[in-house]
Amino acid sequence: MLRSVQVAVSASVFAMMPMLGDGPAAEERDLEDSRRAKPARLAPNAAKPTGAFELGELSAVLSEISVSGARGWDGRYRSALSESVVTAKDVYTFNKNTLDDALTVVPGVSAANTGGSRNERLVFVRGFDRFQVPLSIDGIRVYLPADNRLDFGRFLTPDLAEIQVQKGFVSVLNGPGGMGGAINLVTRKPTREAEAEFRTGVDIGNRGAPSAFNGFGVVGTRQENYYLQASGTVRDSDGWFLSQGFRPIPIGGGPAIEDGGRRDFSAVSDYRVNLKAGITPNATDEYSLSYTKQAGVKGAPYSTFEPVRGITPMPLPWGTAYQRDWRWPYWDLDSLYFLSRTAIGNDSYLLSRAYYNTFNNLLSAFDDSTFSSQRQPRSFNSFYDDYAYGGSLEFGTDLIPFNTFKAAAHYRRDRHAERQISAPGLSTSVLEPNQENVEDTYSLAVENNFHATDRLDLVVGVSYDRNALRKVQDFNTTTRALFAYPLGGSDAFNGQAAAIYRTSETGRVHASVSSRTRFPNLFERFSTRFGDAEPNPDLKPERATNYEVGWSELLFDTLRVTPALFYSDIENAIQSVSIGNNRIQNQNVGTGRYYGYEVATELTLSPAFFVGANYTYLLRELNDPLRPALKPIGTPRHQAFVYATWQATPALSFTPSVEMASGRFSTDRLENAFFKTGGYVLLNLQAQYAFDAHMTAALGVRNLLDTNYSLAYGFPEFRRTVFANVRLTF
Repeated sequence: MLRSVQVAVSASVFAMMPMLGDGPAAEERDLEDSRRAKPARLAPNAAKPTGAFELGELSAVLSEISVSGARGWDGRYRSALSESVVTAKDVYTFNKNTLDDALTVVPGVSAANTGGSRNERLVFVRGFDRFQVPLSIDGIRVYLPADNRLDFGRFLTPDLAEIQVQKGFVSVLNGPGGMGGAINLVTRKPTREAEAEFRTGVDIGNRGAPSAFNGFGVVGTRQENYYLQASGTVRDSDGWFLSQGFRPIPIGGGPAIEDGGRRDFSAVSDYRVNLKAGITPNATDEYSLSYTKQAGVKGAPYSTFEPVRGITPMPLPWGTAYQRDWRWPYWDLDSLYFLSRTAIGNDSYLLSRAYYNTFNNLLSAFDDSTFSSQRQPRSFNSFYDDYAYGGSLEFGTDLIPFNTFKAAAHYRRDRHAERQISAPGLSTSVLEPNQENVEDTYSLAVENNFHATDRLDLVVGVSYDRNALRKVQDFNTTTRALFAYPLGGSDAFNGQAAAIYRTSETGRVHASVSSRTRFPNLFERFSTRFGDAEPNPDLKPERATNYEVGWSELLFDTLRVTPALFYSDIENAIQSVSIGNNRIQNQNVGTGRYYGYEVATELTLSPAFFVGANYTYLLRELNDPLRPALKPIGTPRHQAFVYATWQATPALSFTPSVEMASGRFSTDRLENAFFKTGGYVLLNLQAQYAFDAHMTAALGVRNLLDTNYSLAYGFPEFRRTVFANVRLTF
């Protein structure tokens, strides 16, 4: 079925549709014409009508072209090369309240689930995972130095102005990382003297009981020379529901791990608060101080196919092992950051960022599935206490005719501290001392945009990144003493080039190549994997060389077509290698290829009817010397998103949508076998009614057909969910 979808999409009208004047859903926006407009950062200091925080956007190769009938914030498509944007309107319309869910509307991006003990939500950008695609909030990177195992399900979306997704080509000005793309959460900024918005909603499972409560609020003011804002969002869930067609599977002659209905141990609770104050002394300069606090509590559902202590009787089925009994009592992030923009004369600017981030986390392992005791040696409380500080400067100038030159410098220090208490339920338990790890990361980058003609831009960028380990400690459980690993580090040069040719006032073609790296984290360098692995402090960075050819055009003033071909060559991939004596070591020996194409179009059939969709074809090949049967997990070969919006009356609209994906490979908790999950088709529907200019209500259903599907082996996904939301704006 999905093969026929591929052909149909490639030959027909596929789009990410503008949502009723608030910008296209995951729109493929275009590049800045520096001959006709100053760079965006030199524009007058006027807030976007969408309320996006401009200082928090990623640095990018930009071009602006007028588009007849476009509903962009300033009447023009404006975006980085290979960028898609999810707007606040998309989040509300499709009821996408977590980051992994919201990004399913973006071409080239797929959501996934790690499964296993951690059961974290993942995002892949053209096949690149969370280690290779940095995540930022207002341009400030969210990074966990221990292992960077970000759970994208912990990041809420209702309080965001937009989500930027850069694919393949990420400007070197953004600093280290960007090997396969970048994701940036852009917060809101007030646009009027006094404004407020409040939103509340509920998700109801297919048994008729609530599965989640959502809330959001923002108040702000924008005055002539300053602005103030406070916002917050919360999501609280007692757990979501399985399909009514789900059938429990007995394990080892005992009862099923999951009996259906509300998914066991799927309860979560998350909130985020953002405070912002800014000064705008003149038409070009801006200085802002922001604080973001994010906190969460979560469990981890078990695989439905593997034994669980307290449920599965002994003896275990051959070749199986008990699952881990893990919970996260807290998973908290804080960030205090200063951002500024200063014009230097009429042709130059200076951007600055400075930040202090913290990450606090507790992982608790229990004796069994009752989660009532921690008295066994396998039980523990593991505490993370991390912080990072740093900053960056970016300078740009148009002093030389027909040329825009930019340079950036970045510095970041990450400090990770961990300690663990084993079997904390015993009076004899001893809390380990803090084991501290410190690393510094630097980057210097330059980028030059030569405006060769009125239609042609040639862009070249290079950077030098360095990562240096300053302290790496561990705890010897036998001697009960701290010890230090040998220090190491690595560096890398990065380069990229692009050519952008404007075929018309509404279209362009582009070709780009970008060779970017990412540094290994502490886990990859030093984890002994319970004594089976040898650390490698001098592990080199992975590298991907990304190629892309794309085209974008507005036809007949109603149809925008945006296809792109992409190819990525992966080198120095980190893989495990046998070094004798039954021991392994992480080394840079893996290679791979990711390639495919995306097509997105948008069609305005009438002022009251929009149609849109996108389709992605992705093929991944990975090579591992030790595992010739290695499969790339988490990404489907075919994926599509289709929707339409019908404005039935000035107050009432209907938005049906369909999400489709083919099967994908998954692995079990021990990563010793690969399984292929089935494909799926999800039908969704939303109706929205505006009572007046200030009050809107939405009623909808997701997975209308109650489809039973999984993104990871043994981990079924949510089923039919009805949602109701009310929004008040002032």
